[in-house]
Amino acid sequence: MHLKMRLLPFALAMWVPVALIATDVQAAGAPSLSAEQIIEHNIVARGGLAAWRGVQTLTMSGHMDIGGRKNMEVPFRSAMKRPRKLRFELDFNGQKAVQIYDGAHGWKIRPYLGRSDAEPYSPEEQQRAAEMQDLDGPLVDYKTKGTKVALDGTEAVEGHDAYKLKLTLKNGVVRHDWIDAKSFLEVKMEGLPRRLDGRMHNVEIYYRDYRSVSGLMIPYVLETAVQGVKPTHKMTAEKIEVNSKIDDTAFMKPQVVTAATTSAAEPAASQGH
Repeated sequence: MHLKMRLLPFALAMWVPVALIATDVQAAGAPSLSAEQIIEHNIVARGGLAAWRGVQTLTMSGHMDIGGRKNMEVPFRSAMKRPRKLRFELDFNGQKAVQIYDGAHGWKIRPYLGRSDAEPYSPEEQQRAAEMQDLDGPLVDYKTKGTKVALDGTEAVEGHDAYKLKLTLKNGVVRHDWIDAKSFLEVKMEGLPRRLDGRMHNVEIYYRDYRSVSGLMIPYVLETAVQGVKPTHKMTAEKIEVNSKIDDTAFMKPQVVTAATTSAAEPAASQGH
């Protein structure tokens, strides 16, 4: 449960987030394109540059598995707002856990660990949050974000040809993003490595079940695999809304709330799902 709360808010920033590990084989069927051309196709496939630039908020709710002997599923809610604000909640045993990032600082409430006060992010969590992408993902306006992109070959991801893009972020961190050679939608993203048992473990996030939400293609299933950790963890969205009204107070330091109730992350108005 503790691992799950550490992984998912950062994965949510990539929701625009793993069942099978990609195999290192050459995808002979993929057309020869430059990294810039692949990104252009990707943005068009996801709904277009103008449409994504017009997204100010993105909210979703659904359920996610948290493992355990019975492989429990719990409800979750998330809200993202420009610039790089995130609120993530889950309900567990009648209590609500919360993580918030206001674009500069983060807090967490973890009643399932007996910690009902709002604690600041640890230095490691703060660093990871600072590396978090905005709600439109890493490829939209990547040059403006200071990201450098190069084509790092092609691979098969879950049986489909995919372009492997190497992303060097503004701070020098390198991530990889796999784009399907036919749909040009993201099929896998390299997540932020996690420290477990004193060692760093690679993280991979897979995207599935893309649906149109207000003209934007967004995956409803996100599955995360941590190298050397079984099983994988899946998040399934049941409702996604674009440009719902969310007050900035939803991203302020949280008050102590332990009952699982409707939160400020719930949109005040809906404009499509």
